[in-house]
Amino acid sequence: MKKIALLFAVMILGTATLMAQNEQSAENANGPEITFKKDTHDYGDIYVGGDGTCEFVFTNTGNEPLILSQPRSSCGCTVPTWPRQPILPGESDKISVTYNTARPGQINKTVTILSNAKKNSSVVLRIKGNVLVKPAESILEKNTDAGSVPANKNK
Repeated sequence: MKKIALLFAVMILGTATLMAQNEQSAENANGPEITFKKDTHDYGDIYVGGDGTCEFVFTNTGNEPLILSQPRSSCGCTVPTWPRQPILPGESDKISVTYNTARPGQINKTVTILSNAKKNSSVVLRIKGNVLVKPAESILEKNTDAGSVPANKNK
């Protein structure tokens, strides 16, 4: 009889534990979620002084408003702009990142996006590419006098 009572108590505790875990999972499912269409932008080859702006489109795939904190860039040459208002569930918006293309060389920079998202509250966006010096413009002068005999003006 004691064994049956002990078995019954263990079953009740096991069931209560499973139900508590299911309730916790349901609570974790609620909240904002941020989903980006892409997390890397490749400029490819661009010239010094070229347009270094790109956009990262995201959607709030959660069920509560999404709020972005100030993004952090890996250096001062990369400047992000982001929406300051809450993004409602199902809505999309964009984060613009501008890279200063004043210096030639490889681009490999990051911008960290912080938000109130439940699962991925910190997302790293990456930009890459290569800034090239514009080739010098050469003006070819057409030499019209080459091989011709000068005209005699005194005729």
